[in-house]
Amino acid sequence: MGVTASIRYLLMKDLLAPGLMKLQKVKKRRRPLSTSPYLGPPLKCAPRLREIMTRHYFLARFAKGAMPVAWVSSGAPVELLRVFDFYTLYPENHGALCGAQKMGPEISQEAEREGFCPDLCSYARIDLGHAFSRKTPAGRLPRPDILFCSNNICQTVLYWFKELSHYWNVPLILFDTPYNFGELRKDDIDYMVAQLEEMIPKLETISGKRYSEARLKEIITISRESARLWGKVLGTLKARPAPMTIFDAFVHLAPIVSLRGLGVTRQYYEILLKELEERVKSGISAVVNERWRLMWDNIAVWFKLRDWSHLFAQRGCAFVAATYTNAWAETIHYLDPSKPFESLAKVYSLVILNNNLKHRLNLMRQMIEDYQIDGLVLHSDRSCKPYSVGQYDIRRLLSSELGVKTVVIETDMTDFRHYSEEQVRTRLEAFFETLETQKTRHSQGELAPVKSGP
Repeated sequence: MGVTASIRYLLMKDLLAPGLMKLQKVKKRRRPLSTSPYLGPPLKCAPRLREIMTRHYFLARFAKGAMPVAWVSSGAPVELLRVFDFYTLYPENHGALCGAQKMGPEISQEAEREGFCPDLCSYARIDLGHAFSRKTPAGRLPRPDILFCSNNICQTVLYWFKELSHYWNVPLILFDTPYNFGELRKDDIDYMVAQLEEMIPKLETISGKRYSEARLKEIITISRESARLWGKVLGTLKARPAPMTIFDAFVHLAPIVSLRGLGVTRQYYEILLKELEERVKSGISAVVNERWRLMWDNIAVWFKLRDWSHLFAQRGCAFVAATYTNAWAETIHYLDPSKPFESLAKVYSLVILNNNLKHRLNLMRQMIEDYQIDGLVLHSDRSCKPYSVGQYDIRRLLSSELGVKTVVIETDMTDFRHYSEEQVRTRLEAFFETLETQKTRHSQGELAPVKSGP
């Protein structure tokens, strides 16, 4: 790595970045806060999150040449890359940022002009569109030295990263995870462990650094502690009233996705958890009049987060659970620093989308019971076929077994060209009416209390 680039990076990190963060705080204070009479006070630690993620993308501009740069899929075992001091960027997180900034269609069209189908995952189209045009709300992203992905979420990731590898002429490393139809077999674990071991010489060559098992164990410990804290953060939403909603959690998920294995993530979730526990003790509610508790299934609709947080709060609906946010805490108990490769194989191969539908159904049953769920909103995401498959069967089973009210919203996570306000509003109004009807009939004694478990 270049000496000049390293000096420049350190100057930006130690001198310019802190000044930029202070300037951002001043600008934020001058901006009027967007408030709603239906929402509780905003989280005090939110500016700290904004600072962390702004700094991450800002320093990325100067990372090239100072250290090896990796673009990583959200399901890949990034802990191994941390051993070699890669600066990591996550295309899915960048895609969510583009969606939230309502730039999804604009950047996707850059990929479509190159012949990529509009039916392709919008995360992939945004990432490819950025590669072709360099358009991004993040200022500038560095060209990767390596691409690192896993097919534990979908096969599209593999083909999308292959295309990037060809376009940039950089190496691609794949972590191949066998699909879990039932119980994870020893042969599957051995196969995955062998892959991780085979990656080490390649990573040493690209980074110029030697592998250290002690360092890997240290990083795995940080990852485990961070994910456990994230699980506890989500656990505070079991309280009535909930101290934050899943709309908040979608935003505060960013560090555990993009900065996993780094101390800053652990530190941030310690701060967030402390604030949420204080809100629970004080009875501070995220939704002023929490009447119904809802669960979300699938990826967030990034361009509607603010609008929907107000819409649902206005109806007294608090989203307190989501299969998506839970995914970064669900398998963490498998992570064991004393068995680094074996535990990484288990953690990353047993994620919700690499597991059978029976597992997913049982997980949702348990969450409905634990979080006292009244209604379920399923986002049928045209971009994410693996996440959306089986949703109508899941809806039917959970509705008939547990009595939860359900609605399916058909749209896309970032591409609002596939969003119909009229259709979604019609479905949501009908959903709100079913909640009201159930509440009225309960109060009149026409219905026995609905069981919250199977």
